[in-house]
Amino acid sequence: MASVRARSKRSLNVWPGYVDALATLLLAVVFLLTVFVVGQFFLSQELTGRDAVLTRLNRQIADLTDLLALERSSRRAQEEAAASLRNTLTATEAERDRLQALTAANEAAQGKSADVDAQLAAERGATQRAQNQVELLNEQIRALRRQLAALEDALAASESRDRESQARIAELGSRLNVALAQRVQELARYRSDFFGRLRQIIGSRSDVRIVGDRFVLQSEVLFAAGSAALKPEAGPELDRIAGAILDIAKEIPADIPWILRVDGHTDARPIQSAQFPSNWALSAARAIAVVQYLRSKGLPPQRLLAGAFGEFQPLDSGTSEEAYARNRRIEMKLTER
Repeated sequence: MASVRARSKRSLNVWPGYVDALATLLLAVVFLLTVFVVGQFFLSQELTGRDAVLTRLNRQIADLTDLLALERSSRRAQEEAAASLRNTLTATEAERDRLQALTAANEAAQGKSADVDAQLAAERGATQRAQNQVELLNEQIRALRRQLAALEDALAASESRDRESQARIAELGSRLNVALAQRVQELARYRSDFFGRLRQIIGSRSDVRIVGDRFVLQSEVLFAAGSAALKPEAGPELDRIAGAILDIAKEIPADIPWILRVDGHTDARPIQSAQFPSNWALSAARAIAVVQYLRSKGLPPQRLLAGAFGEFQPLDSGTSEEAYARNRRIEMKLTER
C-alpha cells in the first residue's frame, strides 16, 4: 500500500515540467511575433526610401533632358557662327589674292620708260596702299582663324558634354527601369496574396475558380440567363470577394497604380433583344453591374475597370451545353493601370 502511494506521488511531479514547456513555447511565439513586427517596420521604411530614390531619379532625368536641349541649341548656334566665319574667310582670301595680283602688276610696270614715272609713282602709292590693305586683311584672316579654332574647341567640348549627358541619361533610365521592375514585383506579391485569400474563400467550389492570373465566376452564379441584373444570392459571393480586395488594398502602397479589372464573357450563341442588341452589350452590362456592386461595398471607383469581350474569348471551343456554360463567365484580375 505504501509503495502504491509513493508511485502516485511521483507521477504527479511531471506537471511542473509540462508547465515549463508550455511557458517556453509561449515565449518563443511572442519572440517570433516581435521579429515579424520589426521586419514589417523595416520593410515599410525600405519601401519609403525606394519611393524617394525613384522621385529623385525622375527629377534628375528631367534636369538632364533640359540641359541636353540647351547644349544642342548652343551647339547649333556655334555651328552657324563657324559657317559664317568660314564664308567670310573665303571672301577675304579671294580679295587678298586679287590685291596681290595688282601689286605684282604694279611692280612689273616699274621697268617702263621714264615718261611713265609719274604714273609709276601713282601706281607705287596705290601699291603701298594695297600692301597695307593686304596686311590688314591678313591680320583679319588670322583673327578669324583664331575665332574659328575657338569655336571648334567649343563644339568639341559641347559634343563631349552631350555624350556624357546621354550616358548619364542611359544610366538613370536603367536605374529607373530597375525601380519600376521592383514595383511590378511588389504588385505581383500583392496579387499572389489576393489569390491566396480568394482560394480560402471559394474552397472547392466548381462554379468559382482561379485560372492563371484571373479569378473566374460562372455567370449562372451571378445572373439569370440573358439578364444583367445580379441575383439576390450573388450578394454573399461578391461581399466575400470585396472584403478580400479591401484587405489587400490596405497593404498596397498608394503610389502603385493597381486596378481590379472585371471582364464580362458570353457564349457563342447570338442574342438580339431591345435591351441587349449583341453579346458585347450583354457582357459589358454584366461587368458594369459587378463593378457598381463592388463600388457600393467600399472599393474606390478609380481602382475599378469594366471590360467586355462578348463571345470572342472562349475557354472552350466546343458547342455543347457544358462548353457554353464554361464560356459564360465573369473574370477578375488584379493588374496595373
